[in-house]
Amino acid sequence: MSRPAMVASVTAQRPDLEAERRLCERAAQGDRVALGQLLRTHGPVLYRSVLLPRLGSEAVAQDALAETYARVVEKFGQFQWQNCGIYPWLRVIALRIALDMLRARKRETLFEPDDLQREIDASEAEPSGRADVELCEQRDLAEARTRVEVALGRLNPRYASAIRLRVLEERPREEVARELGVTVATFDVVLHRAMTALKKALGAGVVPGAVSEQGASREAM
Repeated sequence: MSRPAMVASVTAQRPDLEAERRLCERAAQGDRVALGQLLRTHGPVLYRSVLLPRLGSEAVAQDALAETYARVVEKFGQFQWQNCGIYPWLRVIALRIALDMLRARKRETLFEPDDLQREIDASEAEPSGRADVELCEQRDLAEARTRVEVALGRLNPRYASAIRLRVLEERPREEVARELGVTVATFDVVLHRAMTALKKALGAGVVPGAVSEQGASREAM
């Protein structure tokens, strides 16, 4: 199976901080062209390494990016230049948008709102720690891959398949149930228990070994 889009890689160019500072000064004076250039520079990285890994859906991540842009336009007057550039500030805004969207979603998600709140708190406490856009992007993507792929690789295969098909690939419940050979009602139980096991493991920071397929089948019935 190909790697989910949520962990796809994208390369960011290192910003020229002096040129970026001048753009920020112009944007603060109401220059929308300068602000647009800043967003075009950093938007793809925000989408691929901040929003998509945490929200899991391309459509939702695109909506989140649009909302991030709107929030930046609204709050740019609050931005204060630091030598780390504008990216850490943009990243926190994007994380806050993702946090709001996770809190509003009714279906299963891989990342809990509390996870993002901890990220936001850490980023605000030390913005210079994520000043290099390229390194920050690589770290975000690596964390997402580790969090998802390692966890799924150690879960029971039945649970991992349910999460991959329904949560990562967003396939319909009925279709996933047919593929797993169970009723929709049974699949709902499987997915709920799979997500519970995954979130418990992720919250503890350690993913337990897989249980037997026979044991999982008994749990699901």
